[in-house]
Amino acid sequence: MVGGEKRIGSKRGHMISENQLGTVWAPRLLSVLRIMAALLFMAHGTMKLLGFPDTGKPGPELFSLMGLAGTLEIVGGILLVLGLFTRPVAFILAGEMAFAYFMAHAPQNFFPIKNGGESAVLFCFIFLYLAVAGAGSWSMDAARRSGR
Repeated sequence: MVGGEKRIGSKRGHMISENQLGTVWAPRLLSVLRIMAALLFMAHGTMKLLGFPDTGKPGPELFSLMGLAGTLEIVGGILLVLGLFTRPVAFILAGEMAFAYFMAHAPQNFFPIKNGGESAVLFCFIFLYLAVAGAGSWSMDAARRSGR
């Protein structure tokens, strides 16, 4: 320990303090979580509205509940990938996922693993976390803050 701080070693002998993990790497990994979750989430919207990847089913009407969901998934996903307006967008998408779970999945079975709703639950809580934690260091939100 140096100065009362725990150090985590590497093969080359470089030491990373727990403080560095929290202050340097946590915001970066928050950005990675945001980007990956958003890209996976966008695939749901592109499948609904654009038929990609192919589902073999025609897409919904744009002004239907599924059309609205697909639009939120694509537009919200793009904004989250960019890290732009992360907190309000993530809050809206968390609500969409909660709504989707209770409308489409919960009536089928109580257990998410049996009703196919585990991804809706996971997205809901990831987005709820992003609504509180923000976008991380690699984001347009962070760039806008530092540009002030």
